[in-house]
Amino acid sequence: MPFDYDLFVIGGGSGGVRAARIAAADGGARVGLAEESRMGGTCVIRGCVPKKLMVNASAYPKAMQDAAAYGWDVQAGAFDWPKFRRLLGAELTRLENAYRGTLKNAGVVVHDARASLADAHTVRLSTGETFTAKHILIATGGWPFVPDVPGAGLGITSNEMFDLENLPRRAAIVGGGYIASEFACILNGFGTQVTQYYRGPQILRGFDDEARGHVVAGMVAAGIDIRSNADVTRLDRSDTGILVTDLTGAQTEVDLVLFATGRRPNVQGLGLEALGVALGQQGEVIVNAWSQTAVPSIYAVGDVTNRINLTPVAIREGHALADTLFRAQPSKADHELAASAVFTQPELGAVGMTEEQGIERGGVQVYTATFRPMKTMFVGRPDRVMMKLIVDAQTRVVLGCHIVGPEAGEMIQLAAIAVKMGATKEDFDRTVAVHPTMAEELVTMRKPTRMHPFL
Repeated sequence: MPFDYDLFVIGGGSGGVRAARIAAADGGARVGLAEESRMGGTCVIRGCVPKKLMVNASAYPKAMQDAAAYGWDVQAGAFDWPKFRRLLGAELTRLENAYRGTLKNAGVVVHDARASLADAHTVRLSTGETFTAKHILIATGGWPFVPDVPGAGLGITSNEMFDLENLPRRAAIVGGGYIASEFACILNGFGTQVTQYYRGPQILRGFDDEARGHVVAGMVAAGIDIRSNADVTRLDRSDTGILVTDLTGAQTEVDLVLFATGRRPNVQGLGLEALGVALGQQGEVIVNAWSQTAVPSIYAVGDVTNRINLTPVAIREGHALADTLFRAQPSKADHELAASAVFTQPELGAVGMTEEQGIERGGVQVYTATFRPMKTMFVGRPDRVMMKLIVDAQTRVVLGCHIVGPEAGEMIQLAAIAVKMGATKEDFDRTVAVHPTMAEELVTMRKPTRMHPFL
């Protein structure tokens, strides 16, 4: 009995859309895709894209102050949040339509419905329809996790941040990851009084300690109240806002509470476990290097697998799967040395080994440079930039690069190419500096700041 589709994709985010498009347009496959919400997934609709536009908008007050200090006659009015929301909504609609157009042009049949699995080759839609497929791809992404504390329902998650009717005067952000820290900076830039609570000793866990210390210093200098080792224990409605109580018993009144306490794989209701698809402790779909689950006909890519939860990684995984199944080009997604950026103010860009990992490994040299950038030093700002390289003491290969400062995300993308290619410190040194730039410091650090021998 023939299948209705060669591939059926559940989830219209970056990974699922890439797999569907490549399989259909380049692999000649019959492809169906089901998405219960808006096409584009977390990144386009509720994550990277709207968040970065909010980052851009929130940076203008400081930019206008700097422009005035440079001699411009700047007369800025109040920020028109409703106007920004309208423009943002229009842009997201444009992007969603572009996604839909791309799928349509590739020949993918889109079903605007929730999907679950009836068996290893059958998908059941919320419309009542069922379809069979030779291969099924789970690409349902992640979903915000809210801790079980009294009054948690008074807070919101990052999903709702882009639909606020009004900007809050006071906000509490619960969490210390990149989403929490980015929104802390965004709201601070809009003029909101921000208190950030994190249960650990330092926000941005997993990033280089020195680098995240520089980010924290910049955030605190900008007026953000970061409270480490201070988890939130309850929320209560007050006459004039929301009362936040932390571990110490201290209470702070705010107008908005954002829970940015991590994300969990979005697997509820899919019927995976009943079919024998293995799930991890966080609910992540367990896959092999080929993105294949324990059920041979079922695959998974992106955040639902909890490997590296970055949009470009999901895209690579989806593309590799389509190449493997339909283009006779067996491919595994390469997860080594994936660069990332945190769009805090200041920004953090990172690729490869941290100094802490270098200490554990041993045999590394650390090169650092910290300085006040010309652009803001000219107007008297205390902002500082940090550049850092982790180098193998024997082979001289650059194992890691960390940048804190304006446009760190743009710089780390280019540095990541060199690190991925296995460039040595001498390769960096032989590169002529572009002057005057911040990035020239990456190729002018001559002597190591610290050395960590093998233990």
